[in-house]
Amino acid sequence: MSKPIVAIVGRPNVGKSTLFNILAGEQISIVKDTPGVTRDRIYADVTWLNYHFTLIDTGGIEPESKDVLLRFMREQAEIAIETADVILFLVDVREGLVDADHKVADMLRRSHKPIVLVVNKVDSFEKFMPDVYEFYNLGLGDPQPVSASSRLGLGDMLDQVVQYFGTDAQEEEEDERPRVAIIGRPNAGKSSIINKLLGEERVIVSDIAGTTRDAIDTEVIRNGTRYVFIDTAGLRRKSRVREDIERYSIIRTVAAVERCNVAVLVIDAAEGVTEQDAKIAGIAHDRGKGMIIAVNKWDLIEKNDKTIYRFTQDIRDVLSFMPYAEMLFISAKTGQRLPKLFEVLDTVIENHALRIGTGVLNEIISEAVVMQQPPSDKGKRLRIYYATQVSVKPPTFVLFVNHKELMHFSYTRYLENRIREAFGFRGTPLKFIIRERKES
Repeated sequence: MSKPIVAIVGRPNVGKSTLFNILAGEQISIVKDTPGVTRDRIYADVTWLNYHFTLIDTGGIEPESKDVLLRFMREQAEIAIETADVILFLVDVREGLVDADHKVADMLRRSHKPIVLVVNKVDSFEKFMPDVYEFYNLGLGDPQPVSASSRLGLGDMLDQVVQYFGTDAQEEEEDERPRVAIIGRPNAGKSSIINKLLGEERVIVSDIAGTTRDAIDTEVIRNGTRYVFIDTAGLRRKSRVREDIERYSIIRTVAAVERCNVAVLVIDAAEGVTEQDAKIAGIAHDRGKGMIIAVNKWDLIEKNDKTIYRFTQDIRDVLSFMPYAEMLFISAKTGQRLPKLFEVLDTVIENHALRIGTGVLNEIISEAVVMQQPPSDKGKRLRIYYATQVSVKPPTFVLFVNHKELMHFSYTRYLENRIREAFGFRGTPLKFIIRERKES
């Protein structure tokens, strides 16, 4: 089930980035008193009570501005509005209700999305509440008074937000079709792959980087199995894109990855693997999705007996955090090895949902402990009492130990490798939760 997406929207300098940073729990957005400082939309995963959602910070909206940067920030915010499930509309109590607020409100109303009107910089409810009432004139319901910098009123605001979650996410969960997100940099051939699989020009294909603005769902039927392919807007390195709408399309990828079971990272063979590919892959890895790396345009590469080995090594080096990912060398143009994609997909989907019996799992852990002693410190040695798998998608294991701090990352990786040797788990990350239990 994908997380709901909440976008913070408003004019420049009303405190959007400050609110975002407080809710995200870390300094992610640049906060400065100059309108237009937040130029890139940034996202973070947020938890409130039992609710989990993805929060988007946007640049400010200047509805009538002719300034190039502000115009692109407006387009960025419009993408956020289209993508969001709930919109946090932030206004400034100290500036009061201004004409631009009415124009932003009109734009938000046309989206037909749930809107929570938030009046920021209310550092004293006693002093500023009469000014808060002025914002009823926007016709967006009860204004929520908050102070992002003083952390006042945030709980009531979040209660308003989460009341809009639920129905869509529950409906989506009933759809049993495997969902496959095609992700990667612009012009790597993502849309071409889907068109070749469909045998028709369903998705716009162009040599202009960033032609695919939206995430598009396409059903593909193969050997009686229905798959949903999600094509996403490509991502580009910031230095290559100054005021281009593609710099704002990362949220499309986040939203698509949230909804998928497996992500296919498309790498352009002619350009090779890049740091930007690693950033894109990291979005899927952090969310525990199955992973396939498809090296496209393989027909354009001059080859010898070492070419595949060299490419594979380069990719494994750059994407060293996901050694489990399956890899394919394909050509969307000629169709080379594209049928193989479905075989690998089926394997990864199966492994992503694989469950291991508790007895067998503990046998593997016990053998691993005998072969390599757990770490010790100051006379205390790590003891692993018991292991169990608690969930799938991705497969998640809980290890009960005597001293949590003794479970070094390297030993967790060692146990992961032993489990992979026994059960495969090709193409899927494994998640480990360490719990401390005192000896009786």
